[in-house]
Amino acid sequence: MRTALLADEIDFDGWREAARAFRAAGVRPADAQFVVRGGAEQGGLFAESPPQSLPDAAPFAVPRAFVETAQAVILHRSGDRFDLLYRLLWRLGGEPDLMKVVSDPDVADALDRARNVSRASHKMKAFVRFRQVSDAAGEAWIAWFEPAHRVLRRTAPFFARRFTTMRWSILTPDGTAAWDGETLGFGPPATRDMAPDEDQIEEFWKTYYASTFNPARLKTRMMQSEMPRRYWKNLPEAALIPELVAQSAVRTDVMVATPATEPHHRHERIVAPTVARDATDEVVPDTLEALAAAVQGCRRCPLWRDATQGVCGEGPARADLMIVGEQPGDQEDLAGRPFVGPAGRVLDAAMAEAGLARSQAFVTNAVKHFKHEPRGKRRLHRTPDAGEVTACRWWLDHERRLVRPKVILALGGTAALGVLGRKVAVMKERGVPIRLDEGAQVMVTVHPSYLLRIPDEAGKAAERARFVQDLMATQALLHD
Repeated sequence: MRTALLADEIDFDGWREAARAFRAAGVRPADAQFVVRGGAEQGGLFAESPPQSLPDAAPFAVPRAFVETAQAVILHRSGDRFDLLYRLLWRLGGEPDLMKVVSDPDVADALDRARNVSRASHKMKAFVRFRQVSDAAGEAWIAWFEPAHRVLRRTAPFFARRFTTMRWSILTPDGTAAWDGETLGFGPPATRDMAPDEDQIEEFWKTYYASTFNPARLKTRMMQSEMPRRYWKNLPEAALIPELVAQSAVRTDVMVATPATEPHHRHERIVAPTVARDATDEVVPDTLEALAAAVQGCRRCPLWRDATQGVCGEGPARADLMIVGEQPGDQEDLAGRPFVGPAGRVLDAAMAEAGLARSQAFVTNAVKHFKHEPRGKRRLHRTPDAGEVTACRWWLDHERRLVRPKVILALGGTAALGVLGRKVAVMKERGVPIRLDEGAQVMVTVHPSYLLRIPDEAGKAAERARFVQDLMATQALLHD
């Protein structure tokens, strides 16, 4: 029996070097033993047979799929995982395509363990609950978690990326991870009593969780599958689940019996203009005014049913610059004008900084009706799909025909689809002029609403500066 000593339970590099040496020396799987330093095996059954030193082995190639699977399987809590991996490594010498044979018992076993490890990592991301504490350095956050497998080192970088500005620690029976705002470090195993039991924010979290619980969509078995009971003891909201489940039938009946929320009163004051149905089928408008009137009778897609009115573009009848957005928003739908809401104010400020005058540009949208989802008294924006954008190109094409722009600035992917007739990877193609057959050039950039959704101020400032640069590049095209 040949024995290799590993530094710890997840010592992949140590296992790989030992397994390579074993295979190079012709040690069969039945004669290979992997022992973790300080583990029960080292001091028990194999105490009288100390681990042997291993010779250096010449490197050899294995499929990438095996390496990725092995890196996951070694985090599994099963005691025979090292043996399973070495058995696969040994067989790869004569079966180079072994990892493709998913019906093979060893391969299937390894892939199943890898999936379990991946699932444990996902559950850690979902079910870690930080509690607030204070120390000499100020505010910090501590969480206790008991992962199904040894996934702490694999998953901790996710929290470092997610909570960059927080000082936090995650304590587990396998070890600890700590982020100080700059460096991610790992330490020895911890116990449950080393983490706080609760904090002041916990009650707010429970209130929020209970308010978002939808009894009409309750599926108990699926919920327990996604949130296994093994994690409940460390989840503050778990104490609420039995009562919420018990009350679900009553709450569902109350929801069904509750009358629908009345629409906002301002919507009642808006009366959309109407035109004859055939205005959009047979008559091709020869002016922008006629186009704006005709769009009120558009039935090319279903969006007209829920919108207040169609919103065409506005600006000079002849403009060198045409700016195309996605669709009217809530305020644009009520006002009947494009870009008058928050995104419009961002656009106006950026244009002024780039030296572009909005009064000299024709501003419009790829889709002329507001697509939204009612939510109480609010109307939440929904992105138009490709079919709706294609249906609305009839209007955008006629606006382009009448305005005859030299440069078209497409704000976002929906606008680019409407102008170019193809899907565009905005972040890859932004800032690069695209010449159309009729001679006009298209510049693609992000939609101003994207800047409004960036949470941190530093990121928002950087993206806004890049947006202004795109507008300046658009201005340069106007003078080519």
